[in-house]
Amino acid sequence: MLDGDKIAALVAAFIVDLTKSAGLEGEIQVGIVQTAYANGGSTKYLSERLPVKCVPTGVKHLHHAAEHYDIGVYFEANGHGTVLFSPETLEKLSTYQPSTPAQSTALNHLINLTQVINQTVGDALSDMLLVEVVLAHKSYSGLEWDSLYVDLPNRLSSWPAAKIDELIRRYDGGRAFVRPSGTEDVVRVYAEATVRSQADELAFRVAGLVYDEVGGDPAKRPAEFL
Repeated sequence: MLDGDKIAALVAAFIVDLTKSAGLEGEIQVGIVQTAYANGGSTKYLSERLPVKCVPTGVKHLHHAAEHYDIGVYFEANGHGTVLFSPETLEKLSTYQPSTPAQSTALNHLINLTQVINQTVGDALSDMLLVEVVLAHKSYSGLEWDSLYVDLPNRLSSWPAAKIDELIRRYDGGRAFVRPSGTEDVVRVYAEATVRSQADELAFRVAGLVYDEVGGDPAKRPAEFL
């Protein structure tokens, strides 16, 4: 299974090619929206072909940003996404007069794409059909699709919240959670307990869990985490 980055690269590049072939390159702006979870290999591939915008994780952010393009493409790394055609773009496609047979063919392909894509929500069935259409048009196999760009090596770490829950149970009135800061390059740890010393200790122990789980060097672990 190829992920959302691969879908975005396949679909966006195809749409850019069609707009050029239809003679609409200067009249329709195609853009792609990604989140920080997008692989850097896909971002490099796409940014060489069209504008790329990065937004916070979540479909609500992706969808809103995609609406600012004439044709906005967004697919999260998990595969959820769609393509948006602005009302002005749909009107332009319906009234545009191509000057050559090749432009007419490309225009018809663009119009047909608007009928395949579910612009309201990016449901899996319409996305699957969209991918199949592009692969068939390009005569690509899965291997050729996958070779459009090479994913950069990456690691997404996750660790069970049970470890925090286990610590919390050791403290009277204990409660704690961890979240990334939205303004600084840090991870924030919140902890509370009925006694100040226990709240401090719980905070340090949870922070220590985070430090260990993200691969910190034990030799450099802050003394208060020991």
